[in-house]
Amino acid sequence: MCGIVGYIGSQQAYPILIEGLKRLEYRGYDSAGVALQNGKIHVYKKRGKVVELENFVGDAGVNATVGMGHTRWATHGEPSDLNSHPHSSRSGKFALIHNGIIENYAVLKEKLSRHGYTFESATDTEVLVQLIDFFSNEGAHNAEEAVRLALHEVVGAYGIVVMASDEPDQLIVARKGSPIVLGIGEGEYIVASDAAPIIAYTKDVIYLEEEGMAILRKDGYEIKTIGNIPRTPLLERIEMELETIEKGGYDYFMLKEIMEQPRSIAESIRGRVNKDNGVVWLGGLVDVQDRLRNARRVIFVACGTSWHAGLVAEYLFEDFARIPVEVEYASEFRYRNPIIYPDDVVIAISQSGETADTLAAIQLAKEAGALVMGVVNVVGSSIARGTEAGVYIHAGPEIGVASTKAFTSQVTVLTLMAVYIAQLRGTATPEMRSAMKELLNVPALVEKILESNDYIHSIAEEFRDATNFLYLGRGLNFPVALEGALKLKEISYIHAEGYPAAEMKHGPIALIDANMPVMFIATKDESYDKIVSNLQEVVTRGGRVIAVVSEGDTNIRDLAEFVIEVPQTNPLLTPLLTVIPQQLLSYHIAMMRGCDVDQPRNLAKSVTVE
Repeated sequence: MCGIVGYIGSQQAYPILIEGLKRLEYRGYDSAGVALQNGKIHVYKKRGKVVELENFVGDAGVNATVGMGHTRWATHGEPSDLNSHPHSSRSGKFALIHNGIIENYAVLKEKLSRHGYTFESATDTEVLVQLIDFFSNEGAHNAEEAVRLALHEVVGAYGIVVMASDEPDQLIVARKGSPIVLGIGEGEYIVASDAAPIIAYTKDVIYLEEEGMAILRKDGYEIKTIGNIPRTPLLERIEMELETIEKGGYDYFMLKEIMEQPRSIAESIRGRVNKDNGVVWLGGLVDVQDRLRNARRVIFVACGTSWHAGLVAEYLFEDFARIPVEVEYASEFRYRNPIIYPDDVVIAISQSGETADTLAAIQLAKEAGALVMGVVNVVGSSIARGTEAGVYIHAGPEIGVASTKAFTSQVTVLTLMAVYIAQLRGTATPEMRSAMKELLNVPALVEKILESNDYIHSIAEEFRDATNFLYLGRGLNFPVALEGALKLKEISYIHAEGYPAAEMKHGPIALIDANMPVMFIATKDESYDKIVSNLQEVVTRGGRVIAVVSEGDTNIRDLAEFVIEVPQTNPLLTPLLTVIPQQLLSYHIAMMRGCDVDQPRNLAKSVTVE
């Protein structure tokens, strides 16, 4: 949530900040602003997207080699010019940008009010910058000490950048529960909430540790804790290329990322399956093999699309590895008093690796002594660094807010993990190894489905004005139904619900009429005959049916109004195929309704606050 970028060096800061904000806009796009250090701190901010800020600034004097910018996803205070970041202290001495939530902001605000402070915005962020100003006036030796004293008063999560007018060649950075990456260039430094704004200038980065601080100056930098203990930073190198975060000829990132799935799935598999015998090798799990072999239970913790991937994995882990599995919403798991055993395995699934609820859930699991692992996309993310083992999905940067290629890469990696653990536990079968050989063919099968894009576009024309949708599937394709419904809700704002097909008779069938489109996922598997019966029940009641079926299926073609074929494969791999038409249909319906598919209203890519 929210995007941070800061620059200090010899170049003009404003163009770097604007470019960085555009690369971060998927993290929040309610409003944007910049602060530039040039004799004094100049703040420009505007409700709306970054282009609105650019238009507002226009030809104003923006000469400065030190600056910071922010693009906001609103938490405290509605989207407005006033509530936009950066926020300034009453004295004008400090400016601050902030990701996260200050939970005790009301108490701090009351304290500051008693000392004569007034507040212009409705944000918790303004409270923090005024608190820094307060400690500066109370005798702090410099801006760094004022920031440190203020943060000791704060309860909550934050990633911040602070500028002080009387210390102009400096940026102060700190984090707790909200990611911060430092780009280390030649005589210049870039701070950001993720690597996207950095890679155009340097690939050398430092991931600021939890409760860490950085003081960036033109002549060098210091890394320390908020408690003022010096730290020796670990300099890492980003492998990401600039072109991977650009649209590459597509109008929207979402369509680009849908079309990238043959490559992203292939990257998730690369080097992990022996093509001759189907044996799976996952180097990230080698050090915990004994604990996996002897695990009592697996618990997946995740949110949103990642939770759906966990539901697919539940079927596979139980089938392959014969181990009990629970799939938990991280946001609920963390606030229960869950029973966690030391011989449990807790697996966090998160595209960004920064999801706040998931991070809190794994901390709970670590405290209980369980083995905690991660399945993430972003190298160096908080979950990747905070877990004992794990597997990267290697999907490449995903910029569109609605996840597409990350889902298929997560399912691919979780499938590999299920087989790997089955190998360790002695439950692997020849059929599993055969499935792994077939997995190597999935990228080509996805490519074939994508060739149906024009046909799916024509189906979208039929349903662009629908107000409700049902998605139905059984077994492994029930989570795909949930994911299809989520995609439609996220980007087209059509109400949609996913159900196990057999549950339709326990309530949702009452909704069926000629105005209720129903998406069936009905590929050939052991429950095929049952789902055909469910489909007939919908047709009998006048429902309009779209069916995703196995190639060559003439039975359902005679029943459904629209049929989308997917190639034949091992039934255990069908979620990787059946989800593709759901993604394309949602994309085209949203486009026809005039929705912003990359930046849907009220949503942000990385949910780093509760």
